[in-house]
Amino acid sequence: MFDYIKGVLTYLSGNGIVLEQSGIGYQIVCANPFSYQPLLKKETVVFLFQYVREDTNILYGFKSREERELFIRLISVSGIGPKIALVVLASGETEEIIRAIEAEDERYLTRFPGIGKKTAGQIILDLKGKLKDFSIGVSHAAHPEEGNQSLDEASDALKMLGYSEKEIKRVLPVLSKQELTAENYVKEALRLLMKG
Repeated sequence: MFDYIKGVLTYLSGNGIVLEQSGIGYQIVCANPFSYQPLLKKETVVFLFQYVREDTNILYGFKSREERELFIRLISVSGIGPKIALVVLASGETEEIIRAIEAEDERYLTRFPGIGKKTAGQIILDLKGKLKDFSIGVSHAAHPEEGNQSLDEASDALKMLGYSEKEIKRVLPVLSKQELTAENYVKEALRLLMKG
């Protein structure tokens, strides 16, 4: 079982990042790969979870042990797979997610793609009262980049998270008026998409 990997971040895309350690590039799937943009070509630590199934062996990466723990708890819920758990984490609003679970707020949880009323109820049933010790703060300073390229990268990340072309096009006009990093475009898009 891996706990973390420390290496140089050599590549990132809408699907994940590549961290090089001892001449080996580890492909790691992350909730919002562009949150790592400021660390490109720098040494960084990524906390890992290895997901092994019959036909799958994937490394998932997180910025903290707490974020990883929330991911593990989410995928333990019936009807929640890694992809949906990543969508939830990509919102960057982990404190709100925990509050929604504790307050039994199904309406909030069903805003995420892939989570219907039944699954939201299951999340609350399985996790309520088990997340109170969580204190997750994931905020990173913005590093302005090339506007359009960042927006394109953010669109790719949203597609990977399960949003349709139609949904993405709906928020693009609002996003294109802002100059943000790819990471913050993703966060802002998720905020807008969740409003409905």
